[in-house]
Amino acid sequence: MLVCGLWRLISAALAGILFFNGFCVSQRAPNYSFMHQATSAPALSYFDYIIIGGGTAGCPLAATLSQNATVLLLERGGSPYGNPNITNLGAFGRTLSDLSPSSPSQRFISEDGVISARARVLGGGSCLNAGFYTRAEHRFVNDAGWDGRMVNESYRWVEKKVAFEPPIKQWQSAVRDGLLEVGVHPYNGFTYDHLPGTKVGGTIFDGDGHRHTAADLLQYANPGGLTVLLHASVHKILFKIKGQKRPIAHGVVFRDASGKRHRTYLKKGSKNEIILSAGALGSPQMLMLSGVGPSDHLKAHKITVVLNQPLVGQGMSDNPMNAIFVPSPNPVEVSLIQVVGITNFGSYIESASGENFAGGADYGMFSPKIGQLSTVPPKQRTPEALAKAIEAMEALEPSVFRGGFILEKIMGPKSRGHLELRTKNPNDNPSVTFNYFKEPEDLQRCVNGLKIIENVIESKAFSQFRYDYLPLPVLLNMTANAPVNLLPKHANVSTSLEQYCKDTVMTIWHYHGGCQVGRVVDRDYKVLGVDALRVIDGSTFNYSPGTNPQATVMMLGRYMGLRILRERLQG
Repeated sequence: MLVCGLWRLISAALAGILFFNGFCVSQRAPNYSFMHQATSAPALSYFDYIIIGGGTAGCPLAATLSQNATVLLLERGGSPYGNPNITNLGAFGRTLSDLSPSSPSQRFISEDGVISARARVLGGGSCLNAGFYTRAEHRFVNDAGWDGRMVNESYRWVEKKVAFEPPIKQWQSAVRDGLLEVGVHPYNGFTYDHLPGTKVGGTIFDGDGHRHTAADLLQYANPGGLTVLLHASVHKILFKIKGQKRPIAHGVVFRDASGKRHRTYLKKGSKNEIILSAGALGSPQMLMLSGVGPSDHLKAHKITVVLNQPLVGQGMSDNPMNAIFVPSPNPVEVSLIQVVGITNFGSYIESASGENFAGGADYGMFSPKIGQLSTVPPKQRTPEALAKAIEAMEALEPSVFRGGFILEKIMGPKSRGHLELRTKNPNDNPSVTFNYFKEPEDLQRCVNGLKIIENVIESKAFSQFRYDYLPLPVLLNMTANAPVNLLPKHANVSTSLEQYCKDTVMTIWHYHGGCQVGRVVDRDYKVLGVDALRVIDGSTFNYSPGTNPQATVMMLGRYMGLRILRERLQG
């Protein structure tokens, strides 16, 4: 049974990274008196700071700035609170498989053919991800020119609200011991720090299985200084140009859920600013929609050019993820990513497991609804085809779905792409190309990472979780047979790990770039060539920090909020 219908097995099982059975208690929402629907906003308003994007960076930034200024936080999505698909571990992945217009997750497919998602909810990507929490490596902090003491204080500020030590059970223990057995040394135990070797990282799921997100950091806010507007879709940033040496950002146009137009402006004051925190896709997109970007591209979309900045949207990167699914003869615990092997060649090894990867009605993101039928022409994705695919899955024995993944993500990456506008509608996804494995070094790191995974699977420590009659070539071909992306498939990819990397590439949702430091913004995150405008989020990163960027993005919001307030008081 395990060898029959393997493409169905892997397709369903891939949901394991995203979809687990578990807890079902809804988290109680904080009583945020400052949070409102944008439909209640006045047509005209004034603030010291206007933050576009209530995501992983925007929430801690707004909470910090509200202590000594008036702040407007504009979020295009809704609240994460009261939505069990976000707050409960047991519903993990349902938001990613929700393609409705009101979903907290907005699906996009890169020009490379890789299926991905961007957040559309207060709290941003921290509401959708697998919850792994780890700090950046020291080199990242040094390269950024940040103050180390203030960075550590900002991390701790975040961790008091959202970070926890995960329980390590049998599967994760076997992966940990397997990594040590094959030489990923030393063992660093549980730590938030990025240390070479094998470690247990943090998680944003607490002991009751409740997710804690960047939106929880708004508990630090001064209610009298902050206004949060939900379902507020920003359409453009307004600039003063006439009589100015440089364009000055001074206002924002946004629409509420009913389509009504609102304007909000900065109050008078030389320290007041507009801050973009709309993420790696949203921030470069918003700059272009507002007239800051490559002039030829903007003119092609009939956008008035405020500043010709050809580097906006350039340097886009996404860390490629490749995985091997391991069917288990023994039951395994439900676990998200907890153990990580940080190798000396630039690949990170992680794992996830679950007793029932197919839990739920539609099998998560890689269900027949999304994954298995994603390669089928749209006209053939009929309700009958969907029902037939789900029926076939339901007919499989539960043991088919038992097992887990060991995956690798490459550091960096070196390969870069670009982002362009498709339309002038800010709610439409831009066109994104990541150029996975364009640089040979990235491909070699993937190959080296897969070799470590193979060694872990064959280790003594991991022996209880694998079938002796399923050799590695079978596991590789099984996994490669799954429709995890829209790329063409090659037969018997187990003979070439290079081809396996290319055929099975997926996102791990760590995309960055588009507004990079030294290219689009300076080291204070001020947009080059204009005044009163900053970008503070992952779009400014030249490479992805640590094994997961969310801790550092939250820290950056707090860190830059403190720096901006200090500048304000000194000024």
